Amino acid sequence: MRGWLVVNGFLSSTKFNEIYRWLKTAFECRGHIIDVYTNTELAFMDSNRGLPDFVLFWDKDIVLAKRLEAMGLRLFNSSRAIEVCDNKALTYIALEGKVPMPKTIPAPMTYRNIGYNNTDFVKKAGKYLGYPFIIKECFGSFGYQVYMAESPEQAERIVKSTSEPLIFQKFIAESRGRDIRINVVGGKAEASMLRRNDNDFRANITNGGVMEKYIPSAEEISLAERVCRILDLDFGGVDILMSKDGPLLCEVNSNAHFKNIYDCTGINIADKIGEYVEKCLV
Repeated sequence: MRGWLVVNGFLSSTKFNEIYRWLKTAFECRGHIIDVYTNTELAFMDSNRGLPDFVLFWDKDIVLAKRLEAMGLRLFNSSRAIEVCDNKALTYIALEGKVPMPKTIPAPMTYRNIGYNNTDFVKKAGKYLGYPFIIKECFGSFGYQVYMAESPEQAERIVKSTSEPLIFQKFIAESRGRDIRINVVGGKAEASMLRRNDNDFRANITNGGVMEKYIPSAEEISLAERVCRILDLDFGGVDILMSKDGPLLCEVNSNAHFKNIYDCTGINIADKIGEYVEKCLV
């Protein structure tokens, strides 16, 4: 079979390029042909370009993903699954009442050229969630654009500093600087690690955290697999917080980087993805 690996044309680094090579190799080792295209190259698709049997969509260009699906192509992951995971507010709405999560409030929409010039809702969020609470921009990765508000004044400053869509979440003190990453492929938890940062409330490796081998509980595995099933994810990285009441979903990543989890566990998620996609297309 022939497939396309679609990546972002504006994002090029050793870290990302290594992931792309691993994915390409995982499919070629199984006898498939993989052509790598950027979203910038595919912006000018013409009828002369031969279409693939499948698309491994390792990008967040939702418009392009929907265009490819409209042409009849099977995408892994689907445009809808990527869209819901990429927007933390949509993730919360899709999973509300179905899986345990911290108390969450999607902020009201503002226009980017206006910003949050009325912050009455921020005061209400603080009273509802208590201090400190977490403020997240809806679009962001690697722990960036995630802030802790420890007072009403700080919460207002954070909100006024951006015009991006936001969510507010209850801070889970028991999980401060710690979370669990579980990579799920084809509905099955395949690899996991504990991330820990003693100097930051965020556990992300990019922010100085460290990783440890971790054997998740049956409850944590069930949560990760259920999240991916509800969101119709072919594969994804599920981040879980530890609370006194049990595991809570933190975030979901539709195209989670897997270099760190390979270094921690020796499990190559690219191989798992190649095996899963092949089974789906037989």
